[in-house]
Amino acid sequence: MSISLALATYFICWWLALFMVLPFGVRTQEEEGSIIPGSVESAPSNPHIWTKLGITTLVGFVLFGLVYLVVATDFINIDKIPFLPNI
Repeated sequence: MSISLALATYFICWWLALFMVLPFGVRTQEEEGSIIPGSVESAPSNPHIWTKLGITTLVGFVLFGLVYLVVATDFINIDKIPFLPNI
């Protein structure tokens, strides 16, 4: 795997992890009972974005490690699937 492909794969894994981590622990301003004037009631009261970015980075590394393991070690190979016809 080249460096550019590894960076692109990590970038995709990081964004995937970000969208998985973002909803955890979010409480809206309406749930907290303190709505800031001019904002929507469903806006997060304290999103903890730096914590979520750190967790996202760790989860992204784990996902990338799994992808790299599968690609680099030839763990999954099309030829190993028994029901596919030989071309």
